[in-house]
Amino acid sequence: MGGLLGLRKVKVKKPERLAMLAAQLKAEGVLHLKQAAERLGVSEMTVRRDLAAAPDTFHYLGGYILAPQTERDGLYRLDKENDEHAEAKDAACRRVAALIAPGDTIFLDCGTTTPHLIAYLPTEVPLTVVCYSLNIANRLAQRPNIRMILLGGLFHPAAQTFSGDEAIHAMEHLRINHAILSAGGVHDQQGVTCSNFNEVPIKQIAMQRALRKTLVIDSSKLRTVRPAFFAKISQFDEIVTENGLLPRASHQGA
Repeated sequence: MGGLLGLRKVKVKKPERLAMLAAQLKAEGVLHLKQAAERLGVSEMTVRRDLAAAPDTFHYLGGYILAPQTERDGLYRLDKENDEHAEAKDAACRRVAALIAPGDTIFLDCGTTTPHLIAYLPTEVPLTVVCYSLNIANRLAQRPNIRMILLGGLFHPAAQTFSGDEAIHAMEHLRINHAILSAGGVHDQQGVTCSNFNEVPIKQIAMQRALRKTLVIDSSKLRTVRPAFFAKISQFDEIVTENGLLPRASHQGA
């Protein structure tokens, strides 16, 4: 009898599970629900119940479990430009918000510029927003009038983004009214570029699916080139900076 009892799986109690989960999130920043259940040796439903019992400790968003914002800040590195040009980025996004129509399905790109747009989205009309970035998703989750679609896949902690076939397949079944994209560089000869190659397929399929394509940047990105090319300047309906729309003649080339 003792031998049989020794073979039984030891049941981990809820406080221990929560502590284990917190330790995993402190190290990684995010876990998929299925991944968390496997690591804890319990069902996904049990993990859901644990999360519901600790709403101030964990956030559950689109199938992913997130650490509290203060924990994630240590992992959220993006670029050194995270705080640079903040006023210009905010002003550019304020201009873009005026282009959004009630009921639109919007694709909102990742980066340090696009999060500023969320504060200017209308609050009294329904919108659907597709995103693949946790910093975007966290802000959208606070807006009751917004239906959010968070694309999954492989998580990149440094940029707080997801990528891979899962995200691309999801986009193939969506139709977008308005894709709002960001970039690390816009150059007459080299086109529109970004720093992370894994973002390119999602940006490109969003542009393919969208009726309208807007590039929002601060003016420091002009005449700048990053390594990952994703679009020609001429593919955008408009390019918006803190100073307003770029003259059409200035983005007909690359």
